[in-house]
Amino acid sequence: MSWGIPWPCVHEFLSIVTHPKIYDPPSNLDEATDQINAWLGSPVAVLLAETESHWDILSEQLSIGKIRGPMVHDARVAAICISHRVNEFWTADRDFSRFPDLPTRNPLLG
Repeated sequence: MSWGIPWPCVHEFLSIVTHPKIYDPPSNLDEATDQINAWLGSPVAVLLAETESHWDILSEQLSIGKIRGPMVHDARVAAICISHRVNEFWTADRDFSRFPDLPTRNPLLG
């Protein structure tokens, strides 16, 4: 069994944990990249990226979720997960409920 990490999630993690308006103090880049390297050091971790079907899946998710503006980023993550047949996406972000083709679980709720 393996678990996938969509490339956009890696970027978003770096953006959030190093952001001084979100964390006081924020993580420095070395700490943040060390964490990502630890995740990727797992023999079951796989980085997920766009596939050939990405645009077809993304455009469908944009339509289903009535997406515009900054929410396009979430639709991109959802499309990547869907194309790789991710069966459960762990997130505390309720915005992903807009994508019924991607089952989610909030890991903070147990």
